[in-house]
Amino acid sequence: MPTGVHLHDPRKHLFDAAERVLSRDGPSALTSRAVTLEAGVAKGVLHRHFADFDAFLVELVQERVARVEGQAAVLRHSAGTGTVTETLTGALVDLFDPVAVAIVSLVVSRDELRRQLREARPSPGIPILTDAGAMIAAYLADERAQGRIAADADVDSLALSLIGAGHLLFADRQSTPPDAAALDRVVSTVIADVLQRRLL
Repeated sequence: MPTGVHLHDPRKHLFDAAERVLSRDGPSALTSRAVTLEAGVAKGVLHRHFADFDAFLVELVQERVARVEGQAAVLRHSAGTGTVTETLTGALVDLFDPVAVAIVSLVVSRDELRRQLREARPSPGIPILTDAGAMIAAYLADERAQGRIAADADVDSLALSLIGAGHLLFADRQSTPPDAAALDRVVSTVIADVLQRRLL
């Protein structure tokens, strides 16, 4: 993009460029130069809108967390419809797209980014994974309230199991995403007990 061309929303333009780099090349390739080259803008555009590259990354992560919060609202609204297994499987597919997986790796690998994220948000854990766990737990609590899983189901532990297993299945950027049958098998195994005991 030639210098001097007006960007309607430069921050979003830069975030979109960063997501394309993450999806295509992975977290190790994400630099300020890679982002501005992908966006087709001068490097100064990034520094005009963010204090430094880590500040840019903090907002990139927070932007993705906001998407998870949006997914959470949709997921909770679906409680009581379809099957619990199908709903959870679909939620994990939506959650662990290549950009989200790459952002988790980015957070894990960059100490300064983690430090700034801890200052920006009080919740512990790895952003996206922690938020996704809360999303799944809230959905399962709604299903428990409707009697579709066992009344004594430990929804927090189930959510951790589902997020951990889901992340492991999707984490290898060099292979294709897990097939639906493999993911469905994992979800079915994790929640089998609470599904069965609701009928006892």
